This record gives sequence, structure tokens and C-alpha cells, in this order.
Amino acid sequence: MQHLLPYDGIVHYYGPVFTPETATAYFNRLMETIEWRNDEAVIFGKRIITKRKVAWYGDKDFAYTYSNATKTALPWTKELLELKQLSEEKTGEQYNSCLLNLYHTGSEGMAWHCDEERELKKNGAIASLSFGAERKFAFKHKISGERVDCFLEHGSLLVMKGTTQTHWLHRLPPTKKVQAPRINLTFRSIRD
Repeated sequence: MQHLLPYDGIVHYYGPVFTPETATAYFNRLMETIEWRNDEAVIFGKRIITKRKVAWYGDKDFAYTYSNATKTALPWTKELLELKQLSEEKTGEQYNSCLLNLYHTGSEGMAWHCDEERELKKNGAIASLSFGAERKFAFKHKISGERVDCFLEHGSLLVMKGTTQTHWLHRLPPTKKVQAPRINLTFRSIRD
């Protein structure tokens, strides 16, 4: 396990936690069984539909609002429950929801942001599982501007916790080098 941030937060990168065969089997099942939808955001009053697809699952029908759009959680699938349990065992944390992202190619990414929506447990852990194409993931300190980059491998686990969301932004930069799809699961804790 690697500690990625030098200060003001905790990010642990576990590397691959599955064999390549198991990771590929999960990737294929998630492609088939998840109710993928194009993401929506309201930016400067204008509704934007992204190429990237998302899905939101949880212990109950939690509402989650980000980018001025609200989603209602669907019930867990068998695979998501297995992956949640593995993430909880590896990280020693508990999660009650999961936001999934499907990036079809490297041209789809995520801009700088932090996950500190009011529904989320303050300083709660977010476990991120990656399947498919290896992609660069970047952190930037909100005050110093210091950058930390890593590559998220097929079947890998990363956890962000403590004051990470308070002090650091993160993003998935787009790249022309990657043509294959990537699925990312972010297990979270919604406040009841």
C-alpha cells in the first residue's frame, strides 16, 4: 500500500486487489448488469448531458445531488455487494452507497473537484475501485497547488479519507492515448 499525499489528507493506493482474470470478469459483469445513464449537470443554468455514463446504488433509495442534479439510489446488485464487502475488508471502513462511472475512452474524463456534498459523511472514506483501461489520476492541493499523480491499474483500489476532500481537488485527466473503456466504482457513506 502506498501513501500518496504528503500532508492535509490521507490517500492510500493498494494497487491491484484482484487477479487480472477476476478483474476482467467483474468489468464484464458491471458492463452488463449496471443501469448506466448519461450523466447530467446544470452549469450556469444550462443542462449538460455527458458522454460519460453513471449509476448510483445504495442500502436504500438515498438521494444524492452534485452538479445541481439529483439521483436516487438503486438497490445493490450481487456484484456490487461483493465489491463493497471487499472494499470494506481492505480499507477497514463502512460504505452505504456507490457512484459508478463508465468512461468509454480516454477522451472522457473528470474536471478538478472534491467530493464534499452535504449528503456525504464529513471526512468519510471514499473507496475507489478501477476496472478496465489504466488511467492517470491527479490530486492538487487547494492552497499550495502542489500536485500528486498516480496511475490506477485494472482491478486496483484507492481510498481517500480524513481531510482529503477539504484540502485537495482530484481529477481524471482526458487522454488521447487510451481508447479502451474504464469503469470506476466509488463507495461512499451518505448521512442518514
